[in-house]
Amino acid sequence: MNSAQKSLTAPAHVSAIAPYQAGKPIEELAREFGLNPADIVKLASNENPLGMPASAQAALAAASASLARYPDPNGFDLKAALAKRYDVPASWITLGNGSNDILEIAALALLEPGVSAVYAQHAFTVYRLATQARGARHIQVPARDYGHDLNAMFEAIADDTRLLFIANPNNPTGTFVPGTEIDAFLARVHAAHGDRVTVVLDEAYNEYLDPELRFDSVALVRKYPNLIVSRTFSKAYGLAGLRVGFAIAQPVLTDLLNRVRQPFNVNSLAQAAAIAALADTEYLERAYAVNKAGKQQLSQAFEKLSLRYVPSYGNFVLVHVGDAARINLELLKRGVIVRPVAGDGLPEWLRVSVGLPEENERFIAALTEILSA
Repeated sequence: MNSAQKSLTAPAHVSAIAPYQAGKPIEELAREFGLNPADIVKLASNENPLGMPASAQAALAAASASLARYPDPNGFDLKAALAKRYDVPASWITLGNGSNDILEIAALALLEPGVSAVYAQHAFTVYRLATQARGARHIQVPARDYGHDLNAMFEAIADDTRLLFIANPNNPTGTFVPGTEIDAFLARVHAAHGDRVTVVLDEAYNEYLDPELRFDSVALVRKYPNLIVSRTFSKAYGLAGLRVGFAIAQPVLTDLLNRVRQPFNVNSLAQAAAIAALADTEYLERAYAVNKAGKQQLSQAFEKLSLRYVPSYGNFVLVHVGDAARINLELLKRGVIVRPVAGDGLPEWLRVSVGLPEENERFIAALTEILSA
């Protein structure tokens, strides 16, 4: 070890971070097992199987002419489109490099050593990572039926708590908390703690909810000044590769988020594609319909195979398979990528993203073969 290596130091809370493990890329699996990339089915990262909307592709082509210049750092046109869609002032909107960036920005703005964040067991792993990266204290609340126990989360709020995360629907379990319960929880938090505790309502999978379950979370932002609602274009809008998300909050919180947001964090192509996708209601409706049918296809297969699963409100299904590591490996050998979730405290489960009907069937056939061997 040379002297430079010996002198290298980092904060203990940073050194303790286990890097985020994304779903295995198709190209990596092809190299690993000598497979044809065209024959691989990826159901690991909750991507939209319909691909990017044609409207967004056309917007990309038009925007490509200006790529020698920096993007609009304030995202004026995208904020204007979002402000119109959600009937809020543009000053209530923060843009992010995917909603993952929004979560990190919120943690950067509000957390530090000596304070704490509250989140649920089996919730999105970035809540843990963002908390750890700021040196803040973790308060992980045990899950109830694989989802959020809001009463327990309220009771877990400490004097030093500054941030509380709710994923709704939740990733990786797919559970959902009705809007009336979210409203009641926010009322309790605000009555007890005022604006000291900021709640992040992470709605990355909101567009996949059945219409009768959807509620106006933006109305809750108007009601509660300590609320941040986070959304993304990566799932139902089909723009995962472009990384664009946004938050809606009242101006005091939005101002804080923008103080620590990186300039130019949403690139020109992402801004243009998001504007087009936001207006493409036909694509969004098709994405919802394909996802609903795909969830039913997977759920019926799991029932036929006598496998326990968590009814999902997102675009994936969490299924209990027992020896998940072995079954995942066997699926990979057959060119099917799903998501192990041992790192989320679920070592016997796999998370399966909803694909096109033929992709779902390919996974079902491979799983059936493995289980019957």
